[in-house]
Amino acid sequence: MEKDRVLVLSVEKLYKAEMVKDKLAEADVVCDIINKKGSAFLLGEIEVYVHKEDEAKALDIIKQFDF
Repeated sequence: MEKDRVLVLSVEKLYKAEMVKDKLAEADVVCDIINKKGSAFLLGEIEVYVHKEDEAKALDIIKQFDF
């Protein structure tokens, strides 16, 4: 992971992260999704990261979702 990336969302379901990724892409915000779920029991989170300079814009977009 690049050092200039910041965590903007952590969710349990991959589809939620993918929905956010699509909305961010529409706003020209590049993001990375990191799946930190363990394979045995599927415990953990799905994390979404963006560049630091896009953090405020990404957080505004994420507010639209009711997670």
